[in-house]
Amino acid sequence: MGTTLNLPVPSGGLAPLTLVAGPKPAPASGAWNRVAYAAAHVVADPLADNDPWIDAAIDWERTLAYREYLWGLGLGVAEAMDTAQRGMGLDWATSLELIQRSVALARSGGHTIACGAGTDHLTPGPDVSVDDVIAAYELQCEAVEATGGRVILMASRALAAAAKGPEDYAMVYARILGGLSQPAILHWLGEMFDPALAGYWGAEDHMAAMETCLTVLADNAGKVEGIKISLLSAEKEIAMRRRLPKGVKMYTGDDFNYPDLIEGDDQGYSHALLGIFDPIASAAARALSALGAEDHAGYRQAFELTVPLSRHIFKAPTRFYKTGVVFMAYLNGHQNHFTMVGGQESTRSTQHLAELLRLANDAQLFTDPDAVAARARPVFAARGVEV
Repeated sequence: MGTTLNLPVPSGGLAPLTLVAGPKPAPASGAWNRVAYAAAHVVADPLADNDPWIDAAIDWERTLAYREYLWGLGLGVAEAMDTAQRGMGLDWATSLELIQRSVALARSGGHTIACGAGTDHLTPGPDVSVDDVIAAYELQCEAVEATGGRVILMASRALAAAAKGPEDYAMVYARILGGLSQPAILHWLGEMFDPALAGYWGAEDHMAAMETCLTVLADNAGKVEGIKISLLSAEKEIAMRRRLPKGVKMYTGDDFNYPDLIEGDDQGYSHALLGIFDPIASAAARALSALGAEDHAGYRQAFELTVPLSRHIFKAPTRFYKTGVVFMAYLNGHQNHFTMVGGQESTRSTQHLAELLRLANDAQLFTDPDAVAARARPVFAARGVEV
């Protein structure tokens, strides 16, 4: 059957796509001049006897193997973040087990890892107070630090619902950061990723919210290693990056504009903590190796073709981007099925998956075209299309 797929197109009918073999993943070369984390997905156990919309069943062997793959390319792992379906199928109990397993593996191999701590075991509601939010944050932060992991302080749906204004955010973050044993990475996740986080930092306007966030960073700079912002706006990230307290890193969470933001300008640059680094890990490693060698042309070449794919994977509704991340892992043989925690494989259309294949092929992210074609066919057949 070869490496040509006949994929559906929006205008109707099918159009052929001939898959090409891209470069094989290779370990990082030279010293990198950027810190780079890939927010990693989880592999569901498709044979678990559970309620898929309610219970999170994880294939631990393949989930941990994927982290080994990322580390092998030179990337750090950002564990139990939204890319791992935190808040969209992965509950706190399972998240903690994931963190415990991953940190143990990282420490045994000397790898870089940081782990999400939030309040997702606390259901937002009118009876939830700011003190309840603090207690929830403390519980998760203590659990993460007990493993030896660095905390990524995730944005809190409960805090967004309970806070009366910027002063509540300032008080909560000061309290939580003050109790940590080592500096944390903060995560400002925009409402495009999670609608429940609209108005975070006490303002609907991002620039007004940024003022509160910058005040929090300045007041707690000794407890902050960096901040990841995910607003999908290069302009807002650069504006904030230029005002960060000395010693506080900017980690881009912008899956639309990451090449420019990481490369930077004459006033600074961003490090990386990105969900898109999960499916484009091999290209990211090539790009960062080139940048470390001051080969800016090689850097741009490695990243350039991945941007259309990333923009497609993260297109609105952005919160469903995890489906594209897992589909890519399946196509490239990192898991043997396209089943997701919470049944999230259903959140993107057949046309979306077809376009993902075309863009990933353009980006040269498939190393074994025959295997990719063999994996793609049953997915489309289950959706009524013989490709």
